[in-house]
Amino acid sequence: MASIPTLETEIFPLNLGGNTFGWTSDRVGSEAVLDAFVTAGGNFIDTADSYSAWVPGNRGGESEEIIGDWMAARGNRDDLVIATKVGALQGRKGLAPDNVRAAVDDSLRRLRTDRIDLYYAHYDDTERPIEEIAATFDALVRDGRIRAIGMSNITPERMRAWLDAAAAEGLTAPVALQPEYNLVARHRYETGYAPIAASAGLAVFPYYALASGFLSGKYRTPEDLQRSVRGRRAEGHLNADGLGVVDALVAVAEEHGVAPATVALAWLLAKGVTAPIASARTTQQLPDLVAAAALTLTQEQVAALDKASAPFA
Repeated sequence: MASIPTLETEIFPLNLGGNTFGWTSDRVGSEAVLDAFVTAGGNFIDTADSYSAWVPGNRGGESEEIIGDWMAARGNRDDLVIATKVGALQGRKGLAPDNVRAAVDDSLRRLRTDRIDLYYAHYDDTERPIEEIAATFDALVRDGRIRAIGMSNITPERMRAWLDAAAAEGLTAPVALQPEYNLVARHRYETGYAPIAASAGLAVFPYYALASGFLSGKYRTPEDLQRSVRGRRAEGHLNADGLGVVDALVAVAEEHGVAPATVALAWLLAKGVTAPIASARTTQQLPDLVAAAALTLTQEQVAALDKASAPFA
């Protein structure tokens, strides 16, 4: 098990992504995935107020509503750690104080809860002074609407400034970082964000942990991409370097008798991340994700994956 600084609850070392809920998973399918995740020992769920506004006919907030209704029906809110985000939803974009306060209340209503365990600034709002943003999120902690603060899609410079402002003003500091990080997207995190996470003691929850499914090994040809709604998001990885990483994943997976996706997530855990974020469209996809928590790669296997993914470092 892992933990988030300042939160007493231990978390399962896989963060279930809620981006598929209301998109590639309908309500019934989403609830089945959530049930299966909890049954497997999971307790940490990630969503955002903007999920899944990109789907024709959706307005955003669908994922939060599905999770909220599911928690209410199961009566399991106190057993879970819920993370959501502000800043990307049309009509609630940006981090102006009034907007953030309204957005958190909207999320609380959709999630049918009285507090959010981890609340992220989904994207930066460079028109706002970082000191103002720090004060806005601190106030949410102090009034009990959120328990901890996270940062995502913010430059390393602005992240450091937020941490410095919180220290200088005695404000609640962010304790979590949600960066893009995986075997085919290493450089930006390892050179820019990892040093901040290490120096500030931040929990790290990478998104695109499987590179939109590419690291599951199911996309090897352009035709493969056409078979999945999400396939086009992996198109940029379909090249010699990317396929070299997949080959290395398959080799390690065969040594353990597990799926390539399991190895890709286990590599992130071996790199010291707290819990990678991965989503499952169906319950059949979930076991390969959950299995990463119990898989320990050898030093030689980590080194082989590092070498295969060196073009992305």
